[in-house]
Amino acid sequence: MKRFAAVALALLAGAAHAQDSYPGRPIRILVGYAAGGGNDIIVRVMQPEMQKGLGQPVIVENKPGAQSIIAAELAARAPADGYTIFMGPSGPMTINPATYSKLSYSPTRDFAPISMICEFPLLVTVDAKLPVRSVKELIAYAKANPGKSNYASSAGIFQITTELFKQKTGTAIEMIPYKSSGESVQAVIGGQVMMTIVDPPPATGALKAGTLRGLAVTSSRRHPSWPDLPTMSEAGVHDMEVPVWTAFFAPAKTPPAIVARLQKEVARVVQTAEVRERFAQMGLEPVGGSPEDLGRRVVSDIEKWTAVAKAANIKND
Repeated sequence: MKRFAAVALALLAGAAHAQDSYPGRPIRILVGYAAGGGNDIIVRVMQPEMQKGLGQPVIVENKPGAQSIIAAELAARAPADGYTIFMGPSGPMTINPATYSKLSYSPTRDFAPISMICEFPLLVTVDAKLPVRSVKELIAYAKANPGKSNYASSAGIFQITTELFKQKTGTAIEMIPYKSSGESVQAVIGGQVMMTIVDPPPATGALKAGTLRGLAVTSSRRHPSWPDLPTMSEAGVHDMEVPVWTAFFAPAKTPPAIVARLQKEVARVVQTAEVRERFAQMGLEPVGGSPEDLGRRVVSDIEKWTAVAKAANIKND
């Protein structure tokens, strides 16, 4: 019995030492979308500051495909030691549970929330060469050109928002899947698709260059980054407020001390001058909140999007 107790104490002491010395090797962040997408851009903006604060290399690994399910599965099954972090935006953490009857991971059971990174609206965009300069004109164009009416989507949040738009406007617009929102934007610019409702990071440069035209934002108020863009309600499509976020999650059972260390780092990084400036350029609002706040947001958003998906009859199985 004494020997067992000694072994147990040694194991506990070793675990405590591992947490105290964390991190002791490189940390990888899994992103469920291809390079150039919104989440990829966000994490790479944060990467240099995170490396400074953690004192270890931070490696970004893109694992695109299946609405980020591939990356979520890998993250959920990774060792719970703080060396694998999942870049978990609204899509895989709150939309997938609402649109798939069966998932190979559970956002609430298989992950430990670390911190929300930022919030932002979505942008309704079209090719600048398209003869469409407002949401009203987009609706009319879609109805008049059913053969050309399609949209690009790389994640559940973009799909469910566009399907909600279709439901409220009586339009029939076909979804064309892409591996990242960056690819979606390029598909619109290249004329492969009519429109995309997308996160700001990959769209910002094209909007400034004039190759992409913004028509509206999904926030409740006009956004300071795009003051000339109306809200969806101002554009005539009501009840389409879609606030979106992205966050970091660790595998479930990651030691609370390690989660706290990572949360502290996220909160610091998103408030650094350089990251705040880069975020502002892309219309992102830094958050850096607590694990508890993020956990509550996941639960409430799953409930909200489940109701929307049911009403719109969205099923991705």
